[in-house]
Amino acid sequence: MKKSFLSIVFLLSILSVNAQSKVGVRIGYIDMDYILENVPDYKEASTQLDTKAQKWKQDIESKKNDITKLKENLKSEKALLTKELIEEREEEIKFLETDLIDYQQKRFGPRGDLAIQKQAIVKPVQDQVFTAVQDIAEAKAYDFIFDKASAMTMLFSAKKFDISDQVIRTITRAEKREEMSKKQQKALEEKQESQDVVSDNPALAERQRLLDEKKAAVKKAQEARIQAAEQKKKDYEARRKKLLEEQKAKKSGTTIDSTSPATPVADKQTETFNKIEDKKIAQDSVKATKEAQRQEAIEKNKKTLEERRKALEEKKKKILADRETARKAQEEKLKEKKN
Repeated sequence: MKKSFLSIVFLLSILSVNAQSKVGVRIGYIDMDYILENVPDYKEASTQLDTKAQKWKQDIESKKNDITKLKENLKSEKALLTKELIEEREEEIKFLETDLIDYQQKRFGPRGDLAIQKQAIVKPVQDQVFTAVQDIAEAKAYDFIFDKASAMTMLFSAKKFDISDQVIRTITRAEKREEMSKKQQKALEEKQESQDVVSDNPALAERQRLLDEKKAAVKKAQEARIQAAEQKKKDYEARRKKLLEEQKAKKSGTTIDSTSPATPVADKQTETFNKIEDKKIAQDSVKATKEAQRQEAIEKNKKTLEERRKALEEKKKKILADRETARKAQEEKLKEKKN
């Protein structure tokens, strides 16, 4: 509420200064969230980070499942185990739970990998946006440019003051310039200058939108006509091929003896049989491939579980060794005190 009040006071003060000076104050705003969604480099990096985060979540779920299984096994076997074995298993479960919490904090904590890497991919884009906003403000004489996604609350913002698309074009323009010749750069600048002029004039922007829609409709109709013509050509070729084959079959039928009419039927049966056999072979091949992949996945899972079990055994041995060392050290201290 306090932020909203301060925003209103600030804007009223701007209008007051404007009224006194009788000079127009030019104001614009950007939407940082919208810009981030439409910058290609950020989108690609964000997608890669989401993939990493998804893998980390799967690792966490896997660890949780392992702990749940150990707890269930302990519960079902508790009556058959000695006190020492029960304590050992409980200690193992506690160790795994602590390890899980540490892993969650490492990946998704306030200072975890996700937060750090997200900041790392946002920062370069924010710098580009800041530079682009400065360039636009200087070129078009803006007095104030706000960020709609910032802490400053905007109760209302007319779309005509939104320069987010101009910022995106400026950023992509800079990236394209690095890969273009001087002639291409000049053509691009002329095109984008015309886009900026259109975006600054609502009536012109509406006219441009209608023109673009008309062009798109014409292009779609042309593509439909081309596809229809190609389809007609294919149908014609298919009919022509069929007629030629029928004529050839009739000619060959006149030159052979009376037993020849059975040949096309036999050939057709052979062809049908071959198709069925090919289909069976293909299905068997797919099944064999899937089975091989399944066996490979099972072996891989077994190997992973074995490695995890060995690592856990090593950790347990280390813990027990540390405890034994600590116990002996304590005994030595007690002996020294007694002596």
